[in-house]
Amino acid sequence: MRVFLDTNVLAYLFDESDRDRQERARQALATTQVDRRISTQVLIELHSVLTRRLGRSRADAEQILRELDFPTVTTDPQLVRRAARTARQHQLSIFAALILEAATLATCDELWSEDFPEGATLRGVRIVNPLRE
Repeated sequence: MRVFLDTNVLAYLFDESDRDRQERARQALATTQVDRRISTQVLIELHSVLTRRLGRSRADAEQILRELDFPTVTTDPQLVRRAARTARQHQLSIFAALILEAATLATCDELWSEDFPEGATLRGVRIVNPLRE
């Protein structure tokens, strides 16, 4: 199965203030039967979360991004245009729609996120919240 990882799933790996979610994120990512994908947007957002919200240094954030060795969908103008259409059609923010379109482009079966309605299928991608209790 191929899954797309939203920023929040990765960010909880480094969030010492929420040990329960951190452990659930670790368990979800330890699943070996999953082919994981991300996008350049996820990398940028993760850097921001690490340095602004979680207090990591820029050097730490850079190292973490370097160690994320997942196939990555590159954000380009065509992807942004598709996301704009999807945002309008599904009443999503452009940022959420860009994540969804990247998952679609990567031919993912699931999008792992806290920010979408769990159980829904949007653009052929099933939404799963691996962090729920």
